[in-house]
Amino acid sequence: MITLLGRLGATCLAFLAAIGRLAVFTGETLSHLIRPPFYGREFGSALIQIGFFSLPVVGLTALFTGGALALQIFAGGARFSAEAVVPQIVAIGMVRELGPVLVGLMIAARVTSSIAAEIATMKVTEQIDALVTLSTNPMKYLTLPRVLAATLVMPVLVAVGDIIGIYGGYLVGTERLGFNAAAYLQNTADFLTATDIVSSLVKGAVFGFIAALMGCYYGMHSDRGAMGVGRATKSSVVAAAVAILAANFALTEAFFSA
Repeated sequence: MITLLGRLGATCLAFLAAIGRLAVFTGETLSHLIRPPFYGREFGSALIQIGFFSLPVVGLTALFTGGALALQIFAGGARFSAEAVVPQIVAIGMVRELGPVLVGLMIAARVTSSIAAEIATMKVTEQIDALVTLSTNPMKYLTLPRVLAATLVMPVLVAVGDIIGIYGGYLVGTERLGFNAAAYLQNTADFLTATDIVSSLVKGAVFGFIAALMGCYYGMHSDRGAMGVGRATKSSVVAAAVAILAANFALTEAFFSA
């Protein structure tokens, strides 16, 4: 029993220590927002890598999700003669939940892993030490541009994902399920509220911040060698996905608990 309690306590202490290191890392990253210099080229490159190059995977994911959601709602609603609610439920499901969460998870899979592998490789090959030697702060040069770019561009990706997801439901609804096109669009527009849209964009910004931060944190704290790079990449994606889902619950509670 004593051994079991000791192991449990050690696990809890290690978890709390990891949370503390992440909190310190987050605070240090945010502190560089107000301190020069600012590396515009790195920021622009991160915007393109995170935003533009993520559009194909975001668009395809949202399109097929919206279509599948329409089919599922129609099949489920048919049991209660409620097939007409397909446009409304597709719209609220994509904008409130599925759009932000799926885009966040796709960014975690694509961007978080890329950032972690890149920075971890730089650490293994001592490029980060070279930056310090050249009087360049690695946090300001590597972390801040990526975190800031992801935070700013993710709401745009989420908005695109929401629109394409609703369009996917529209295609299935009109071409496969027999809905009138004008009535489908009208029901979608009437059902969505400003709170739905704002919550979706806020979730996008938070999820982008989490995804980039986890990639930078695990990249900066990776172990030496190829195994260290692989472990950092894997851990960053897992941590980002779990944190995004936890943040989604908290934000949903904040916006819609009433």
